[in-house]
Amino acid sequence: MLAAMLSAATLQVGESGVVKDVGGTDATALRLLEMGLVEGTVVTLLKRAPTGDPLQFRVRGFHLSLRSAEAGRIELAGSGE
Repeated sequence: MLAAMLSAATLQVGESGVVKDVGGTDATALRLLEMGLVEGTVVTLLKRAPTGDPLQFRVRGFHLSLRSAEAGRIELAGSGE
């Protein structure tokens, strides 16, 4: 059975995860990496807008707002990895 990919967009408010990878090779993926979303970084979902977009994360001590589509590209390490 294949497990669904755990991404930053699937976190619930207050939950944290550790970045495993950022999907893609385009400008958006590069920008996410430049903002510090590299392997091993802890991200915590702080807020979700009432409409679901954007999402606010704590990353390396600062707050970062991302669209859910962007957050969906941030793959998190699952339990047991």
